[in-house]
Amino acid sequence: MTDPQNPPSNFEPLQGEASPEELEAAQAANEADASAAATAEIAQLKAKNAELADQFLRAQADVQNARRRADEEITKGRKFAIESFAESLLPVLDSLEAGQAHKDATPEQIREGAEATLRQLKSALERNKVIEIAPAPGSKFDPHQHQAISVVPVEGQEPNTIVGVLQKGYTIAERVLRPALVTVSQAG
Repeated sequence: MTDPQNPPSNFEPLQGEASPEELEAAQAANEADASAAATAEIAQLKAKNAELADQFLRAQADVQNARRRADEEITKGRKFAIESFAESLLPVLDSLEAGQAHKDATPEQIREGAEATLRQLKSALERNKVIEIAPAPGSKFDPHQHQAISVVPVEGQEPNTIVGVLQKGYTIAERVLRPALVTVSQAG
């Protein structure tokens, strides 16, 4: 039996350098491994690149579709925004046409018809959030809702308060559509 600590005398350990053929073979093997690894990495990167390019194109298409849908919705919204408003005005139009059809109406009937039509018109405006601005005399002047046409001295009335309304104003959805034209008391 041989002792691993003491090798037989005819056994000589390898010594020295590898032969040029061995080095060349080892280098070729390393290069082949590196080349195979690089090729595999390139294939992975190409696959990832293709996947990302596909995701980008899909995302871009989604954005364009969303933009197109939003534009269509805006166009429809603008086109049909006044539809309910116009619908609520049709009875007013019908009343006016019916009033014109009565050729021998008395002045009292014409007045009653005009008052009823005016009520219809005010109701249609209110349903569509068009609210009248008609400040009472003595109320505080609000430059956001009123437009002062003139300033007059008034005894017994505080300055910058409404004296009279020359033309009513209107708001639509709490935004001033037309300010009320008013006369304001002068500062004393």
